[in-house]
Amino acid sequence: MGEHISEEKTLREKFHEIIFEADTKYGTYFDVALMVSIIASIIAVSLESVESFDSKYHSQLVFAEWLFTLLFTFEYLLRLYITRNSIEYATSFFGVVDLLAIIPTYLSLFIPGAQSFLILRALRLLRAFRVFKLTRYVGEATVLGTAILQSRSRIIVFLSTVTVLSFISGAGMYLLEGPTNGFTSIPQSVYWAIVTLTSTGYGDTVPSTALGKALAVFIMVMGYSLIIVPTGIISTELIKAGDFSTRACMECSKEGHDYNAKHCKHCGTKL
Repeated sequence: MGEHISEEKTLREKFHEIIFEADTKYGTYFDVALMVSIIASIIAVSLESVESFDSKYHSQLVFAEWLFTLLFTFEYLLRLYITRNSIEYATSFFGVVDLLAIIPTYLSLFIPGAQSFLILRALRLLRAFRVFKLTRYVGEATVLGTAILQSRSRIIVFLSTVTVLSFISGAGMYLLEGPTNGFTSIPQSVYWAIVTLTSTGYGDTVPSTALGKALAVFIMVMGYSLIIVPTGIISTELIKAGDFSTRACMECSKEGHDYNAKHCKHCGTKL
């Protein structure tokens, strides 16, 4: 009994290494095959929406749709099985995405047309970072995510400041220009201020008075100045952040561990 449990755990760990990690040869093979399947399923769903193509190959497209759905369902159940904490994986970002990739086909049995939402499978292509496991791609993506997370408080303050400035600028433009020049309300003026501040400049509303133009110039210059602020905030954290591997924890399926880490930094489980 004990040997059977030990063998089962070893097999479970091997499957976990292949399915959740891209550090191994078979793990890379699995992820590449998964990417090809996802792309093929998206193409099939897209072709089904082309009436001329669907009228000729409807049965083949439906067959392909169900084939891919069954394959992804098996993969999803396998991921749940090999993860010690299945709920942790099921509620994670990729866990939810994997579930959304298979639900539409089953819903189509009860709600006609629901299979159109299978295009959500495109979200699974985000796993491409793990497929092309070159450290400069996967590692840098993890480092960038960590840097953004670490600088979230300063980014929130920055965005709050920009929002307040947009409301003040919009209100000022409403007072200077008024409804006669296209600034019909404060919300519409705030919309103009945000468009101008971000250097988008749709040109659907423009100031006509000298004071209005002066305020517009100030907002545009301020917009160019503000562009560099979030870059500086994140760059500071990028310098502090280190390099990470794609190893995934068997307990919580979280990645982003240091290359020399022996335990998961999220739940403490031995890697």
